[in-house]
Parts: sequence; C-alpha cells; structure tokens
Amino acid sequence: MDRSMRRNILALAAALVLAGCSAKGGREGAKDTSPAGPSMTVAMITHQAPGDTYWDIVRKGAEAAAAKDKVTLRYANDPDGGAQATLVQNAIDSRVDAIAVTLAKPEALAPVLRKAREAGIPVVVLNAGIDQWKEAGAVSFFGTDDGVAGEGAGRRAAADGARHLLCVSHEQGQVQQEARCDGLKSGFAPGRFDKLYVIGTDMPSVRSTVAAKLRQDPSIDLVVTLGAPYALTAIEAAKEAGSRARIATFDSNPQVPAAIRSGALQWAVDQQPYLQGYLAVDALWLQKTNGHVLGGGAPVLTGPYFIDRTNVDRIEKFAAAGTR
Repeated sequence: MDRSMRRNILALAAALVLAGCSAKGGREGAKDTSPAGPSMTVAMITHQAPGDTYWDIVRKGAEAAAAKDKVTLRYANDPDGGAQATLVQNAIDSRVDAIAVTLAKPEALAPVLRKAREAGIPVVVLNAGIDQWKEAGAVSFFGTDDGVAGEGAGRRAAADGARHLLCVSHEQGQVQQEARCDGLKSGFAPGRFDKLYVIGTDMPSVRSTVAAKLRQDPSIDLVVTLGAPYALTAIEAAKEAGSRARIATFDSNPQVPAAIRSGALQWAVDQQPYLQGYLAVDALWLQKTNGHVLGGGAPVLTGPYFIDRTNVDRIEKFAAAGTR
C-alpha cells in the first residue's frame, strides 16, 4: 500500500470517529432537552361552595395553565371567610411559591395575605375583590367589574321591556354579589327593583323561596340570578308558582346554552371563568420566569360578555367542553 492510499484510509477512519462522536453528542443533547420537573408550586384558594359548578370551569383553566407551565397546582376552597383564610395560612406554612386567591370576604383574608407578603410569597387575586386587591398587596387581578356588569345587565333588562326586576343573591355578604345587585338596580332605574337572599347551598330551599316570592308578587316579570345553577332552579320555581316572569342570569355552565336556545333563559352575563383560572396561574409563572406583571397596575378584565340567542350556537361547543 503506497503512502497516498494509507493517508486516505487514515483520513476516512478519523472522519468516521468524529461522525460517531457527533452523533453521540446529538443523542446526549436530546436527553438534556427532555421535560424538566415542576417549575413552581401554586396554591389556588377560592370561596367555592359545594355544588357550584362555576368553579369547575375556573379550575379547568387553572389546570390547563399549570400543565403548560409545568406548575404544581394545589386547589382548595371554602365559602366561609375564616376557613378560607386558614387554607391560605396552610399554603404559607407549606412554603408554596405563589398564591392565587379570591377575595369574596376581604376583611377575613386581609391579615393572612399580609403574612404571605411578609413571607415573600407573591399573590394574585381572581374573580372577587376588584376594589380590594391592591390594598391586599396582590400584584394582579383577573376577573370582571361586577358593578359595571350589573349596570349593563340592568340596562339590558330595561331595554327588553322588564318593569319589575328581582335580583336573587345566593350568598349574603359577598362583595361581588352585592356589587352585581347594586349594579342591576342602578342600570334598571327607574324600574321597580327587589332583592331576595337565598341559601345557595340548598337548592330545594332556593326553589321554594323564589317560588314563594313570585306567588307573593305577581308583578315581578324578570328574575336575575347571580349564578347559573340558580337560574336553572329559578326556571322551575317560576313554573311551580305559575309565574310568567322571565329568567336571566350572571355566569354560565354547560346547561345554559340549551336553556337560552329553548327560550327558558333570556340571557347570561358571562365573566369567562376559564380565563380567570388560566390567567391567574400563568401570570404567577410569568412573574417567576421572566419578571412579568400583567395588568400594569389595573385589573385584567375577563368580562362581561352577554350570551343570548344571537350567539349561543357559537358558544355552545365551548360550554360543552367545559371552558365557557
């Protein structure tokens, strides 16, 4: 074998060795880019009451964002303000990275949220507390302005020809429920307006209480509930009472589109709860990962959005999927 051929063989062997090393390096690089473990732990603590399907949609949005961001999500809930505060304290004690919380009872939550800030745990507020989130030290708010939404619903009711509106609140003392009824009254003026409190955790009681009110005052021609499950119960209550009152509601669930399409329900004021859960978790991840703060010091509004017979066909498939 001459020197020229020997050099060519050695060069080819070297090239094959380098190629093998490159391939091996490429395989190792692929392993390095495999998904890492959870990037952070977020506690979401709401005032969800038993049987309120609204919060299933909030939670679904939160879980979608957590899956995308590789966040460990810990969801807990209690409608009692003191018990909800205890859940927040438990999250602080377990050293979560961030907290998303609702402020339906701001006075009960304020002291424990102060402890979260002192522990260096960032907090965002969702759904309830648009007038209190800054004072609570939260970095962002995701939800709707319930007073504005109520005014819009009141104007809609008046434009539809209603003369006597009944606002049915399923929990007395919740800031967003009071804001909705107050907004309804303001937007509906000068029409007649009544407010009725019911026990939201007891649907048979809701039905009988609404039916009794409609029997007592047949002039009520529009009932507006503050949650979708209560609207469906109010429809049955009106039938039971022999009332001709129409029914409308705040919020939506998978049963609402069919009720609107049939005419049993006039409209729903959707605040897009999936967005509230999704954005709350995603915002906390963005803050930790990139230092981003959503909203620029202003609330990030997810509603109001009216669902009625003009758009219900488009919304129905999303409601069936549990995202509206």
